[in-house]
Amino acid sequence: VPMSWDEALDTLTDKMMELRKNNEPEKLMYMRGRYSPTSTDLLYGTLPKIFGTPNYYSHSAICAEAEKMGPGYTQGFFGCRDYDLAKTKCLVVWGCDPLSSNRQVPNAIAKFSDILDRGTVIAVDPRMSASVAKANEWLPIKPGEDGALAAGIAHVLLTEGLWSKEFVGSFKDGKNLFKTGATVDETAFAEKQTHGIVKFWNIELKDRTP
Repeated sequence: VPMSWDEALDTLTDKMMELRKNNEPEKLMYMRGRYSPTSTDLLYGTLPKIFGTPNYYSHSAICAEAEKMGPGYTQGFFGCRDYDLAKTKCLVVWGCDPLSSNRQVPNAIAKFSDILDRGTVIAVDPRMSASVAKANEWLPIKPGEDGALAAGIAHVLLTEGLWSKEFVGSFKDGKNLFKTGATVDETAFAEKQTHGIVKFWNIELKDRTP
């Protein structure tokens, strides 16, 4: 139903005040797209805080800032990065489509055929994307099961001793103690560049067989 700006403002104000009177400010959620001075400083930066809701999201939450968190929490580098596709021999495309959506689409398009010529492309995605259509292997997992697949792969890598000893480290006595369902003494493992791998095994991975 068409309405004037004044009517729209009154409707929005009434709904917001109803939440405040019911002591439910968290039920207001503010979402915005790309940046503008007004939405950044006033609507996004100030309004939710004054109103009392923690639920406000920007474009960056599913774009640049989300991308930065990956290398940030694994490598200590909070920044956008690209990949050495010119030398890649096995490309695992997991839940994304670099041929259609990333920061270097032209670069991915130019390098993709060369990767197929010299190596393998494996796509993990419930959706038939452009990358999936060209991949050597497609794992069409069910939506929301990425974590189960990742845990299963990690379980096999550890129980079969396939992890990178040079990067991760290994057991002090040289014997692989990662056995399905078995808890491992954390002091028995000498880590190098990782942190808490045995703890994570004990808490999450020991029972996560494929």
